[in-house]
Amino acid sequence: MTFIRSALFTLFLLIFTPIWSVLCILVFPFLNPENRYRFIGLWNKVVIWILQPLCGIRYEIRGMENMMAVLDKPVVVLSKHQSAYETIFYIALLPKQVCFVFKRELLWIPFFGWALALLKMIHINRNSKETAAISVVGQGKKRLSEGKWILLFPEGTRTPTGSHKPYSKGGARLASATEALVIPIAHNAGRCWPKNSFLKQAGTVIFSIGPAIPSTGKTGGQLHQEVEKWIEAEMRVIDPTAYE
Repeated sequence: MTFIRSALFTLFLLIFTPIWSVLCILVFPFLNPENRYRFIGLWNKVVIWILQPLCGIRYEIRGMENMMAVLDKPVVVLSKHQSAYETIFYIALLPKQVCFVFKRELLWIPFFGWALALLKMIHINRNSKETAAISVVGQGKKRLSEGKWILLFPEGTRTPTGSHKPYSKGGARLASATEALVIPIAHNAGRCWPKNSFLKQAGTVIFSIGPAIPSTGKTGGQLHQEVEKWIEAEMRVIDPTAYE
């Protein structure tokens, strides 16, 4: 049944994604950036919803009050990265418009990348670390000034459940440079939608949102250590068997 459910979900994506991407391209010229984000976010909401009855993947959010308390503040969100699920989830259900930092190669994906290119996100050339770091800070300051939040995955790439890849300091440096708050998020999405896996396993994805961490008076390195420590400790709370 897991294989059949996963195959049906993949078929749904193959049909629904091109249709929605074409719709985005057609209507985006008539929408402002905020409404473009809301429109494309409907795709995310449909995917999160269809995963529940089709694949048995549900979600639980802990600590949403930590986000609601700082809605009017500049925020950099730093998240654990295990799956494609969280990248879809954040646009669908976070209470604030988020601006992802992602590799520019995603813009070349047919349909999906074309629609993504019409949003004001931060895309970087990961082949040049120095240029990428400068670009993130420059574009990040502009997006924060527009009232958006910046979302980064400090591990850089998806990691298997129970593993820990050293975090990059780019997100912490951005927060330190802009004196933005940092909200850390731990989750176990890899349990249900593992990295590069066709099979989707039934279960509940737990998202744990930590208290906002002030960046004022802290170096990027100090902030980086504080964020990594909180996320990795929280991972062992929400998914203890993965770290036995």
